Amino acid sequence: MDSSILITLSIPIFFGLILIEFFYGVINKSNNYRINDFITSLSLGLISRFVPILGLGFQYVVYKAITEQYNLKLLDSEAIWVWVTAFILYDICYYWMHRIHHEIKVFWATHVVHHHGEEFNLSTALRQTSTGFLWKWVFFLPIFFIGIPPHIYVTVAGLNMIYQFWVHTEHIGRLGFLEYIFVTPSNHRVHHAQNEDYLDANYGGVFILWDRMFGTFIDERADLKPVYGTVKPLKSFNPFWANIEVFYQMIFDSYHTERFSDKIKVWFSPPSWRPEDVASKYPINKNDLSSFEKYDPEISLREKIFAGAQFAVINIMTVIMLYNVQSYLYTEMLAIVLLVVTASVTNSFILDGKRVGFKVEFLRSLAVLACLQLGYFSSSMHFFILCYALFTLVVSTVVLFTSNDKNIISSV
Repeated sequence: MDSSILITLSIPIFFGLILIEFFYGVINKSNNYRINDFITSLSLGLISRFVPILGLGFQYVVYKAITEQYNLKLLDSEAIWVWVTAFILYDICYYWMHRIHHEIKVFWATHVVHHHGEEFNLSTALRQTSTGFLWKWVFFLPIFFIGIPPHIYVTVAGLNMIYQFWVHTEHIGRLGFLEYIFVTPSNHRVHHAQNEDYLDANYGGVFILWDRMFGTFIDERADLKPVYGTVKPLKSFNPFWANIEVFYQMIFDSYHTERFSDKIKVWFSPPSWRPEDVASKYPINKNDLSSFEKYDPEISLREKIFAGAQFAVINIMTVIMLYNVQSYLYTEMLAIVLLVVTASVTNSFILDGKRVGFKVEFLRSLAVLACLQLGYFSSSMHFFILCYALFTLVVSTVVLFTSNDKNIISSV
């Protein structure tokens, strides 16, 4: 579902709409964009696109085997009604996939990334997981068993994901009778809220009908403004940590709990459950909404500009590669992937207010220059990456040797 070319082609449209929403918010004095949250959301989105282009996972092998050997061929045609049926069936499968990812911890671990954001805007839609390939695909196997052609599946999956982009906004109110049929910004705001009255609701992708049918629909209330984010706050802008945090917690709890049954239960319990012995010995602080404050470390304007500039560069590199993927060797793509991921992580240190970010950036810049010399990057990007590495090297060097900024935390 993440491999549809429609998603890649939609990237310029997504960025255009994000700009429109940002300026609309500024003009109306209702802007809800922060540079740290924005860069994190888009960094997670960029990194998630690397999963299909690197061919991670084995879902494609399974889908191909079912299509060729276990296909019932009930809907094996190009008729319009097959396309419509596939679109609806995909959304039903998506509902159950999405719901289970909220109800069972091992699944939640691969989905929580999308909910960490404490702002709710169009960039939040791009805050996607990079570990969904582990088991997300299992929920769509019925589509292949009944014979829907793979290219139809990929297309309707792409359309489903594209539809979900526009519902991540606070600037669109209720939409009348459409609220009863489709997923809208109003009922999706509820889905992203951490308010106790809004938890575990509104899982549909395109149609809200499934939530109404299966008892998981909660309507947005005029007297209860959604508070976004997760009940257990991430308190970090690190995209790598965002993708592994719940996995780490499950391994930690499973290792430290004494009862063998709890070691297993940790993985298949509701997301909030922890063994009693571990919870008492290693408590986790959860948000108190009566005094909730968004995670927003104070950093200087210089750090914001550097983080924004670096993200702009790695974003350009990623988009160039995505649109010319056929012209790159696998090793060249892997080199750019590692460059973008490491840059996103060091950027997060800076956004988190950790001075170690510039120390790591200095070493990373030297490593990039060494990799350039060894010919690991595509020749078409050689000059571009050289300029980028020299820029980050100079900036990090200047900051490390001249900065006395009190706003930068000196410890990790």
